[in-house]
Amino acid sequence: RGLLTRTSVPKDVVDYIVYGTVIQEVKTSNVAREAALGAGFSDKTPAHTVTMACISSNQAMTTGVGMIAAGQCDVVVAGGVELMSDVPIRHSRKMRKTMLTLNRAKTLGQKLSLISKIRPDYFAPELPAVAEFSTSETMGHSADRLAAAFGVSRLEQDEYALRSHTLAKKAQDEGLLLDVVPFKVPGKDTVTKDNGIRPSSMEQMGKLKPAFVKPYGTVTAANSSFLTDGASAILLMSEEKALAMGYKPKAYLRDFVYVSQDPKDQLLLGPTYATPKVLERAGLTLSDIDVFEFHEAFAGQILANLKAMDSDWFAQNYMGRKAKVGAPPLDKFNTWGGSLSLGHPFGATGCRLVITAAHRLKKEGGQFGLVAACAAGGQGHAMIVELYPQ
Repeated sequence: RGLLTRTSVPKDVVDYIVYGTVIQEVKTSNVAREAALGAGFSDKTPAHTVTMACISSNQAMTTGVGMIAAGQCDVVVAGGVELMSDVPIRHSRKMRKTMLTLNRAKTLGQKLSLISKIRPDYFAPELPAVAEFSTSETMGHSADRLAAAFGVSRLEQDEYALRSHTLAKKAQDEGLLLDVVPFKVPGKDTVTKDNGIRPSSMEQMGKLKPAFVKPYGTVTAANSSFLTDGASAILLMSEEKALAMGYKPKAYLRDFVYVSQDPKDQLLLGPTYATPKVLERAGLTLSDIDVFEFHEAFAGQILANLKAMDSDWFAQNYMGRKAKVGAPPLDKFNTWGGSLSLGHPFGATGCRLVITAAHRLKKEGGQFGLVAACAAGGQGHAMIVELYPQ
């Protein structure tokens, strides 16, 4: 609804809707369809949901781009959503099996017999975890090992996290974070701005204990992205369609790549692998990029990626490349804050990165932006955003 209000796009011109989400609610497993109907779109408008961990809305956007490029659609709405404050919690497998069998029992005796077999441990719930299915390792644990492997200190991580919150607060105070749609939370106040931005001090952050690898780890609650509720939406059109309808586009989505690596030792290195590939596809170099928007899963993850990107040794021994791509300069990097300060609703973050890149390009007079992100499963994404001629 927020997108419809902002753009005044007629609902009947939207050909397709694609949404990303990670922790699915069974009742709304195709949340794209349910959200579309809830927003008042026609029941004749198809919609589907994709999931690719932290890059789910990136996948939603590029799926839309592909449909437009293939001539299937002219107008697509893409986005993502996550409700981290109310995640589905399952019964144990033993309890689920008993309940399903109980549902099929025909006589009272059969039902009583099944109920009598239920034991106290059947009631232990199964909580969703931010952990890899293939390794059973939490993402925070992986971030801690990655930081150690690249020699990223606790001090460096806390300094970077403080930078993210400080820059986000500055951007918010200057009215640069314009794309927040006010939302009335039932029983609470209306949320009108990102509410996780909390600049602290190095002293206060230094008091926190390691969150994952105890007692010697360097990843803490303060230098990790926090989980939050959030949704995002973006309007995609072919240039011809946009101009014919009288719209002035914000930016072109020029090119994109997806990559995947070892989910144990290289879980969070997606940006390092994806950046040189997307630059090559677009015929650009790192120096051509005016703004960088990288997903900040952990401060240690960001700093490890910057070190990996700036290492000839890593490029030659792990990536099969002759030379490093180079590290983005920090004066062009996430200068309006990032996931560490704005929060990380898994399925929604990708659209935020892209729109922030477009707004920064317009504000700063740049031409090209580079969006990149890591994702669970050892996957990654990068995209080139080009400002539409003003």
